[in-house]
Amino acid sequence: MRALGRWLLLLALACVGLQLFFILRIAAMAWIAPESTSFQRSQAWQILKQQGQLPWRQDSVAFKAMSTNLQRAVIASEDSAFTQHHGIWWQSLEKAWEKNARAKAQAEKRAQRQPDKPVDVKIVGGSTITQQLAKNLFLSGERTLLRKGQEMVLALTLEALLSKERILEIYLNSVEWGEGVFGAEAAAQHYFRKSAARLNAWEAARLAVMLPRPRYFEKLAQSAYLARRAETIMARMNDVVLP
Repeated sequence: MRALGRWLLLLALACVGLQLFFILRIAAMAWIAPESTSFQRSQAWQILKQQGQLPWRQDSVAFKAMSTNLQRAVIASEDSAFTQHHGIWWQSLEKAWEKNARAKAQAEKRAQRQPDKPVDVKIVGGSTITQQLAKNLFLSGERTLLRKGQEMVLALTLEALLSKERILEIYLNSVEWGEGVFGAEAAAQHYFRKSAARLNAWEAARLAVMLPRPRYFEKLAQSAYLARRAETIMARMNDVVLP
């Protein structure tokens, strides 16, 4: 029992130490932008293994050097309540939970009717921009309750220590927009041969719509869905409140 107690104490101390490490890293981001994220390092390794080389584009730019069209489009597409919540939008999580439960039930019914056919269930995340940044910065992509819980803690820490503007700036400079394409500046140059500061509303909306599946849409840049969804985002952009 004593040995078990010591192991539990060590585990608790390790957890506390990890949280302190995260807090210090996030606090430093108020002045120093992260050079890379956990997600970027994972993607770099995957690309290197598959291709034997590492095509990579990323150029960080200041928040004020990004088109407000892009800022509005990303908020409209990814997190319309960005300036209102404190890291977690509980209403969005509840809706995502209900939608996933319905999708799972429908998939189970299809599996019963056609047991020989594979059934895919599309999972909706419901994460805020802050949660997405927390996951990209520090965590893996696995879907577990433990990872989701840590993501929420990190999101609340980000909101407590950084301004909304800084959170959005780091997100836009590090998020994936294609294979080896990270950040708004690299995306603007890759897709439109111009700087992120010069993106118009249509271009910004197209980039924003790509975010949930950037590598997929990179190969289907002319898809009808992408065009329709971009029009919807453009219609919402004027209602967005910027930080």
